[in-house]
Amino acid sequence: MDTFDAIYQRRAVKHFDPDHKLSDDETSRLFEAAIQSPTSFNIQQWRFVVVSDPELRRQIRAAAADQAQVTDASLLIILTADVKAWEKDPQRYWRDAPEDVAELLVNWMGPFYQGNDRLQRDEAMRSVGIAGQTIMLAAKAMGYDSCPMIGFDADKVAELIRLPEDHVIGFMVPVGRAVKPAGAKPGQLALEEVMVRDRFA
Repeated sequence: MDTFDAIYQRRAVKHFDPDHKLSDDETSRLFEAAIQSPTSFNIQQWRFVVVSDPELRRQIRAAAADQAQVTDASLLIILTADVKAWEKDPQRYWRDAPEDVAELLVNWMGPFYQGNDRLQRDEAMRSVGIAGQTIMLAAKAMGYDSCPMIGFDADKVAELIRLPEDHVIGFMVPVGRAVKPAGAKPGQLALEEVMVRDRFA
């Protein structure tokens, strides 16, 4: 599928075929695309929690206002991020780069994030946002649908998946075969309203 077609056709689908499963090859293809997403300093702090246990899915659904897509979609992906990934063996993020480039960026990374909790969290959320969009567009290109979700009790879901203390949850993305299309788009703002040239008035 053409990239622009995937962008325009991607919608937040709520109704999935509960009997359909993605193959292992399809799942691998989806996540191989996801990990091509860019991250600052190539930190790759996303951690994709793929929930397949039916009972755990039911518990997460209960923490998500009983939204059916949590249990019915072929995949339930919880996009989380390791906020402290920048300090965990950072040389590995640049292992294939020229030595001088790797040394420069690894040495810059620590001072850039050290002591700035807000920047660390913002960076984590930016990264999962980009990766989530990659997943949704890749899924659409593969003939599947998805639904970005923030309507859940993040603390409860964190408890259920045993989220490490230095991680955060961004959002959830169910992926699967739609059985009911999304409704018509409710209304896009005009481009002139959202695009600023040079500076705000």
